Amino acid sequence: MKVLSLVGARPQFIKEAVLHKEFEKAGIQEILVHSGQHYDFNMSDVFFQVLEIRKPDYYLSVGSGLHGEMTGKIMIEFEKIVLEEKPDVILVYGDTNTTLAGAIVGAKLKIPVAHVEAGLRQEPKDMPEEINRVLTDRVSKYLFCPTKLAVENLKKEGIEQGVYFVGDVMYDLFLMMKPLFKYDVYEAAGLEEGKYIVMTLHRDFNVDNKEKFEKILKEVAKVAEKVKVVFPVHPRTRKRISEFGLDEYLKDILVIEPIDYLNLMGLVEKSWKVITDSGGLQKEAYFAGKRAVVVMPDSGWRELVETGWNILADGEGIYDAVFSTEEKPYPTGLYGNGDAGNRIVEILKQ
Repeated sequence: MKVLSLVGARPQFIKEAVLHKEFEKAGIQEILVHSGQHYDFNMSDVFFQVLEIRKPDYYLSVGSGLHGEMTGKIMIEFEKIVLEEKPDVILVYGDTNTTLAGAIVGAKLKIPVAHVEAGLRQEPKDMPEEINRVLTDRVSKYLFCPTKLAVENLKKEGIEQGVYFVGDVMYDLFLMMKPLFKYDVYEAAGLEEGKYIVMTLHRDFNVDNKEKFEKILKEVAKVAEKVKVVFPVHPRTRKRISEFGLDEYLKDILVIEPIDYLNLMGLVEKSWKVITDSGGLQKEAYFAGKRAVVVMPDSGWRELVETGWNILADGEGIYDAVFSTEEKPYPTGLYGNGDAGNRIVEILKQ
């Protein structure tokens, strides 16, 4: 069996690396194609070291550009590789232009497409990622869903064939990385376990609008009067703070430089709660058993909100969400058992 995996962004590389280990165990040949949609990755990145992420077999050098241009370029170059390699399955991940390009090429060449992270749905429906998800799911033969809600989403759209709840590959990764979490930042800042909040903010809809960003920081400043808030600040976010003159709201907040994944996870693991607009961190907080206030109008990980574990607070309402006294039992098993990679490979082998 020969599998052709197409990736174009750092999270996709990481998911592919988790799966690659399973393919190796099963004796399945996997060819890796990097579209070049996002920058060339620093191979000293902790994930690249720990997961031993390999160099791609093919690099398409597409770079950034308009959506149509980027998707079209990837399709043209990827099609040549597919015709040459003649794979049994094409594997795509997530919701990027690379994902959609690979799915269309596979479908047109009548090669089964497997979509890892199928069935996620999010408002607004016209966002590029949502369009990519929906279209990729329409042409895929294997729909590997990270959650039961994703399975339900597909069912509502009339898609029931080839749908599998396998769990989330990122949960596999979290468990793999957990023994390596670092506590240098936690110790250097003299923090006490369970007595601080970790906050990250970087989304353009939160930080690029002065009025919106000021509302968010005002709310967080109120939170910081009661509980210590640790804020590893994204370079773009820092730039906006100084551009908009919002430094006054940071006086009670512990602002630190951006930190690597292992230290961030160490901070989260020992925190009380998390405030974030990151798609990944709202889920990693759950993996670590911490509740998160999600500063977004909607979340791709709706099951965390629907169970009441995470709370959406789009700008206003952050203070109330943080100090909500409603106790919630930990909703177990939302993302499977940490064996998503193995389950995917077993299904493809059938």
